[in-house]
Amino acid sequence: MQAKFNINIVLDGLANNNKKALEELFNFYYPRLYQFSKSFLKIEDGIDDILQEVFMKIWDNRENIRSSETFNSYVFTITKNLLLNELRNRLNRQKIKEEIFKLTVPEEYNSDEKVEFHELVEKVEQIVNNLPKKQREVFLLSRYDYLSHKAISEKLNISTKTVEYHIRQSINAIKDQLNSSG
Repeated sequence: MQAKFNINIVLDGLANNNKKALEELFNFYYPRLYQFSKSFLKIEDGIDDILQEVFMKIWDNRENIRSSETFNSYVFTITKNLLLNELRNRLNRQKIKEEIFKLTVPEEYNSDEKVEFHELVEKVEQIVNNLPKKQREVFLLSRYDYLSHKAISEKLNISTKTVEYHIRQSINAIKDQLNSSG
């Protein structure tokens, strides 16, 4: 039989750098946060990454968390803010795709060519989504969020050479996969 979850004990453990306390928080909150996120985003894609970031933020701020009365609100507020960021990023990516489409496909082209272009954009997006996690993250920050190599390196705590490497690898992977699919 599992012991009853006691938020005060868990938060004390968290404040004392006890990783087991973080695991207990994860086990208790993850199902609730997952359902909340799923209802918020309306899709499941990306939820695990967002929730991982929620618990990383909790761990990073563990010394400042004292009140068990406000902790529930704190966890859901972090999650909501990260979900809003994700929605903004998705909207921006969609707007960018639409702008690229408008700029590259003249109106006189027939609908078959427009369909082909959309398929190409979707193929590139699929390739990007299948890149290794860190490589994909660097590529998206560079190409979709327009961050400089220096800004990416500071945000992810990696060297600018590593950022350049990930971007180069991403571009090569996109080219290779597009070439191999015709």
